[in-house]
Amino acid sequence: MRVAQETLGPTEELRPSQPSRQNGRWSGYRHLLIARMLELKREPEVVFWVFVFPLLLALGLGIAFRNKPGDAVSVAIVTGSENAEAMLARSPQHERFKAQVLDGDAAKKGFRLGKFDLVVESDSKGGFQYRYDPARPESVLAKAEVNEALQAAAGRKDAVSTTAVISSEPGSRYIDFLIPGLLGMNLMNSGMWGIGFALVDMRQRKLLKRFVGTPMRRGDFLLALASSRLILMIIEVGLLLAFGALFFHIRVMGSVAAIALIAGMGSLTFGGVGLLTASRAQKIESVSGLINLVMMPMWIFSGVFFSYERFPAVIHPLIKALPLTALNDALRASILEGTPLLRQWPRLVVMVLWGGISFVLALKLFRWT
Repeated sequence: MRVAQETLGPTEELRPSQPSRQNGRWSGYRHLLIARMLELKREPEVVFWVFVFPLLLALGLGIAFRNKPGDAVSVAIVTGSENAEAMLARSPQHERFKAQVLDGDAAKKGFRLGKFDLVVESDSKGGFQYRYDPARPESVLAKAEVNEALQAAAGRKDAVSTTAVISSEPGSRYIDFLIPGLLGMNLMNSGMWGIGFALVDMRQRKLLKRFVGTPMRRGDFLLALASSRLILMIIEVGLLLAFGALFFHIRVMGSVAAIALIAGMGSLTFGGVGLLTASRAQKIESVSGLINLVMMPMWIFSGVFFSYERFPAVIHPLIKALPLTALNDALRASILEGTPLLRQWPRLVVMVLWGGISFVLALKLFRWT
């Protein structure tokens, strides 16, 4: 049997095999980002805390602080001062007062326990004595309203004619102040908990230890974790603003692009802070305490539920240096006033500094195990 042998012709040369296709610089980051988004399918609780919870919170607070007539003023009238009750009943604003005649001890006890806003008692000069608490706004208001009603019932005439105009248009209500604050708070929560908690969970389950043996850049891994919140951010911002516009008729004065850019910067800022918080934590309990330690001052001072202008002016510069304060102020200025981005550059710089410095420090301090 003859075995045929193939030989190369004189003009044929060995050609090297085609080189394999090389991945680009950002291919690792792209694959890590896709993997992180796919992992969210295994975390159905994310849907509730990121999307549903802010809507329920906005609905509850919006209903609680909706525009409605003021609550009735609760007044305790000490026995022997019944003429005060009769005078309040004759006043034009008599429907505003809810008066109850009690003996002195019961009236003072009810006032101390918060059942009454004001205690009215006759004095030795034939007038009335008011017992009120200057630290309680409702008590101060009750004193002013009751005194006005009693003086008018006694025949006092106003020296100057005045008129009042009720103004409760969209933009000046509590819900208009609340929605941007809830949006900023939710971006902070999702950035801190969604990244910091997930990172420590992977470290605790030894998943990060397996990543050490892969040709993966540390920066790509951390950047994929931080930027994975951007996709969720687009959905949650749209949902919350649409909910506010549909149910509470909030007017969005700024451009959608500007609001999205501010929200995106806020998401990346707190993503960096979340990475830094979890860069060395070994246990869920540890990172939970660290995240609460970082977030609690911003919950209190950054104007989520009420304006930080209520705090002493001496600490306002420190409050404005917090990333959540900058985010909330930027969102309110854009949503409620339509302020251009160029006029908000100090707030944007604060967010960029917090996010950039936090990410650089997290990159240096991070460890896989």
